[in-house]
Amino acid sequence: MNSSTKHLLHCILLLMVIIAFEIFSGGIKIDENSFTVLDPWTEYGEIATVVLYLLRFLTFLTLPQVLFNFCGLVFYNAFPEKVVLKGSPLLAPFICIRVVTRGDFPELVKTNVLRNMNTCLDTGLENFLIEVVTDKAVHLSHHRRIREIVVPKDYKTRTGALFKSRALQYCLEDNVNVLNDNDWIVHLDEETLLTENCVRGIINFVLDGKHPFGQGLITYANENVVNWLTTLADSFRVSDDMGKLRLQFKLFHKPLFSWKGSYVVTQVGAERQVSFDNGIDGSVAEDCFAMRAFAQGFSFNFIEGEMYENLHLLY
Repeated sequence: MNSSTKHLLHCILLLMVIIAFEIFSGGIKIDENSFTVLDPWTEYGEIATVVLYLLRFLTFLTLPQVLFNFCGLVFYNAFPEKVVLKGSPLLAPFICIRVVTRGDFPELVKTNVLRNMNTCLDTGLENFLIEVVTDKAVHLSHHRRIREIVVPKDYKTRTGALFKSRALQYCLEDNVNVLNDNDWIVHLDEETLLTENCVRGIINFVLDGKHPFGQGLITYANENVVNWLTTLADSFRVSDDMGKLRLQFKLFHKPLFSWKGSYVVTQVGAERQVSFDNGIDGSVAEDCFAMRAFAQGFSFNFIEGEMYENLHLLY
């Protein structure tokens, strides 16, 4: 069964679920005996009726995101084929894979750094570096492709940025940064794993060079699952990536709704212009960075190829 057939079956199942829900909830009337007519003003009173109608109208606030999710899952193939390289990895610009961590799980960081480096090499990528930005030293092994950056405890940004923003801004300081404006950065969390598919997608994205910012799909439960409850809860984000995120970037090239903190690909010059130094409030969520980039006129695109996120490794 090819990917187009799978996607067609996926769309049919999605429509069947929506129709079944509408019939069950009374949104679609089968016949006049399938519902009861009542006057809410008489049945519940004026105050209760107004409150109930207001609560029902609140559901329309999510309508734009629901529509984007639906269109993204239907209009784009939900079962994409293997990503095919559009150019030689040897011709790709320099790529820095930057991992941000607090340093609480040093063995996890060491394992994932080694695995990600081998994935890049297996894909044919040669012009790259893996940087680990940490609050606590994790003591990575010395390797020409690995660089550990420990953020000083007394480091403060101009606007007082905190958390991840503070660490990422430290990397952009002139005395720390070793990258050129035409180089690229792939931002990862400590538990995010590269795949050959996403590395090929990143190479295609940077070779294209039309958009300075990009983001792709992260999937869960790809390996051993320790806690099914938390894994299933996080898996909801997959549909968000495949629907809303993909549509907003592929069709509009703008972060209309959201922006994740991992699987972020940026061109160095554009990232330094936007910066992560956006104050205390701007440090709470990664969306602030995307909103500033959007306000400055930068464009975005969706990157083909998925990354893995193994949250069970942290339990």
